[in-house]
Amino acid sequence: MRDYIFASESVSDGHPDKLCDIISDSLLDTFLSKNPLVHTAIETVVTKNTVLIFGETSGANLSIQKTDNLVRNIIKDIGYEQRHFNWKTLKIKNYLHEQSRDIVRGIGSEGAGDQGIMFGYACSDTESFMPAPIYYAHQILKNLKFHRSSNLKNILGPDAKCQVAIRYVNDKPVQSHSIVVSTQHHPDYTISQIREIIRPIIFDSLPNGWMCEEDYLYINPAGRFVIGGPEADTGLTGRKIIVDTYGGAAPHGGGAFSGKDPSKVDRSAAYMARYLAKNIVAAGLAKKCTLQLSYAIGLRYPLSLYIDMHGTGKIEEACLASSIQKHFDLSPLGIRKYLNLNSPIYTRTASYGHFGREPDKEGGFKWERVDLIPFSNLLQI
Repeated sequence: MRDYIFASESVSDGHPDKLCDIISDSLLDTFLSKNPLVHTAIETVVTKNTVLIFGETSGANLSIQKTDNLVRNIIKDIGYEQRHFNWKTLKIKNYLHEQSRDIVRGIGSEGAGDQGIMFGYACSDTESFMPAPIYYAHQILKNLKFHRSSNLKNILGPDAKCQVAIRYVNDKPVQSHSIVVSTQHHPDYTISQIREIIRPIIFDSLPNGWMCEEDYLYINPAGRFVIGGPEADTGLTGRKIIVDTYGGAAPHGGGAFSGKDPSKVDRSAAYMARYLAKNIVAAGLAKKCTLQLSYAIGLRYPLSLYIDMHGTGKIEEACLASSIQKHFDLSPLGIRKYLNLNSPIYTRTASYGHFGREPDKEGGFKWERVDLIPFSNLLQI
């Protein structure tokens, strides 16, 4: 049992990097609507009044005009009508090309789309089995977005970041230690006014009694934040992978998610690893679980499965790993079928985390289901 402080950050959907993730995943969803077996790897760059789209596809096409319309509508919905980044006037350059035929032949329909290592993680910090720092950083920014889209529409801009440090006592989260929120705002508002606007949103995003001391609440600590978004900072797909996952509380294999179809195990295997880790903790087999999978391009089954329950497990890790491999098809194809990943469900994952979300009726976030608890005895065979 330890006492410590741990911090994680999140970013809003208007952050330049997240804007790129959203565009890449929206294009992926459009391609999947045309062909559920499409292969894509889409990278987006945003900068002053320019959007660049790179990458490759195989199995579906999208006209330049439809791509243009899709990108502009995304940027419009997020709220960018700035002088130097405006959905109406920005330039969109499309450099998508066909995927290498060698790769298409090499992986077929069942092989892994690339080599790599993927991690899943779950803990008992929160009801969603997510680490408390990243969970509440997401919550603050989601609530900020809600207010920005309604009563604060003319005050706050789309670009925002949040960092939450949580104090742990005996390995349990008990209170926020410090909170940092930086948000783009209208030039007529002072930092003091912005602070008074943001403070109650933060307060309402935390459990009772979890608000940090006033001296440790930092809102726009660098001062005025009027010029933001791609006008101030170039964005790139896949540059916020720790925001996407566990806020640094667990390892990350290094691969980004957005823009990649589910044949890419960077994405699909990370989702499956989270599903298994979450159900292990939810079933009471451990209070904390890290699960790693590794794959080789073109091969069907994982090369390895590793489980670490951090000294909290009620079963030997090696026995549990063996049981999982016996009862689950961890091939890329098996994962895609089990989690229904060949559907257009990815745009909603691109901001505020891929994990700790509620499964929806359309099949999104299916990896967040907690449905193995009745079969916990099966996992212990």
